[in-house]
Amino acid sequence: MQPAAMILDLDHGLMADFSNTPHPARVYGVRAEAPVRLRDESGTAFGFVGGGKCTIVADGRPYLLHAGEYFSLPARTSFSMMGWPAGTTEAFFVWRSRYIGLAQVGGPVERMGRLKYIDGCSDTLLIAPPLKGDPCFNLLHFPAGITQTRHTHPTIRAGLIHGGAGKCWTAAGVKDLLPGKLFILAPDAEHAFMTEDRSMDLTVFHPDSDFGPTHEAHPMLNRTIVDGVSAAALPAIQTKELRE
Repeated sequence: MQPAAMILDLDHGLMADFSNTPHPARVYGVRAEAPVRLRDESGTAFGFVGGGKCTIVADGRPYLLHAGEYFSLPARTSFSMMGWPAGTTEAFFVWRSRYIGLAQVGGPVERMGRLKYIDGCSDTLLIAPPLKGDPCFNLLHFPAGITQTRHTHPTIRAGLIHGGAGKCWTAAGVKDLLPGKLFILAPDAEHAFMTEDRSMDLTVFHPDSDFGPTHEAHPMLNRTIVDGVSAAALPAIQTKELRE
């Protein structure tokens, strides 16, 4: 059984396996020019390149990502990711099994978050859930001098430190957080992040969400007006099923 909270030096290959959870996922590190390869499995990779460059191939389609860029890339048959030049790559991805997300590449990430979080921290929803309940991917920024309130999350969290420095408190003690460190939290693992004289930046994967559009409420529907009434209030004209 994996510990409830892990602070690890980023390695190449599989680093944690949550395949038997309600939101099956596996966490991978990417450090070398040898590809981390998945075959004959459908899912979506969510990840971030903290240093160097990475080549990703999803179902035969290539992508080149640089430091500071993030991605959500679905694959139905094959996925691979490799870093270069040798010795410079610091990247990770979480493979969300049996979920086909939207293909997205973005970045570089900004220095601060766009949203207020807790205890002086800020975050940005980099990859939003296309549908309420779907996975999401976030930037989290800690200014210097932060002591977070101890808290938990109902599902796993996995993220890469890519800027600054801080510390993480868990029931097992306090560990340093530096660029190239990966943190992995099991559901309900109590923890708190702290910074001293430096800020800290990280990206983090969430396997689910309680926020996002629904079939009954989304911008296209809500802002379609018929005789002064939003289409969200007119079920008779709403699409009943999705089809090609």
